[in-house]
Amino acid sequence: MTRPTAEEPLMTRAKALKLYGLLAHWSEVATTPWLAPLIGWEEEERARHSLERRLGNAHLGRFRALVDFDWSWPTRCDREAIEELMGLGFLAEAANVILVGPNGVGKTTLARNIAYQAVLAGHTVLGTSAGQMLNELAGAEGDHALRQRLTRYARPRLLLIDEIGYLSYSNRHADLLFEVVSRRYQEKSTLITTNRPFAEWGEVFPNAACVVSLVDRLVHNAEIIAIEGASYRLKEAKERSERRHTARTARHGAATQPPAS
Repeated sequence: MTRPTAEEPLMTRAKALKLYGLLAHWSEVATTPWLAPLIGWEEEERARHSLERRLGNAHLGRFRALVDFDWSWPTRCDREAIEELMGLGFLAEAANVILVGPNGVGKTTLARNIAYQAVLAGHTVLGTSAGQMLNELAGAEGDHALRQRLTRYARPRLLLIDEIGYLSYSNRHADLLFEVVSRRYQEKSTLITTNRPFAEWGEVFPNAACVVSLVDRLVHNAEIIAIEGASYRLKEAKERSERRHTARTARHGAATQPPAS
């Protein structure tokens, strides 16, 4: 979404804002000193409301900002590639992004940061977990409801599907994921996080005939980034436990000190 610049003619900006009442009396107000600030305020408020609406629709939830991401923790993570993705060039190519790695290495954090950047740039974004999306689609009652839900996932410029591979799904779920991917294929970008290499997706969707075609559409014109390392969540949990233990020990020591004579 491109916002008008202050250098553009005020009338052009007023037309873009559809301020028809103001435009109808343009000759009366064109030289007034309050006109430029008024149009600027309207632009700023609309941009703010638009951002709030798109962030709400994106359903990204809470996540650690990229500036706080511990790049030293993963034993393998292409930081340069991630930072390039933050530039959103892949959206112009309708390319997919796939982050592959074990639990707790930061895949979701990185994916949500990329998606958030897309929202800030004015793109429509929708974030969901694989389980949430597939169960919602599978639970649709009737063809009309299913078409509506498929459209919801096919429409956004960027669709983030988190946590593919953590659960196993039926053939029905596999077919529905294939349908979503096919509707977006070469038109919109899909960002996926998974803890399974593609060779193991047959275990995620056992006996599903569409798995090979599904993977083929996902990886075609895709940026695939492997992340390796131990779980950062487990590291943080251990650190919290150690801090609590130290605090308890300090409190216990203070409580058992004899009173000063």
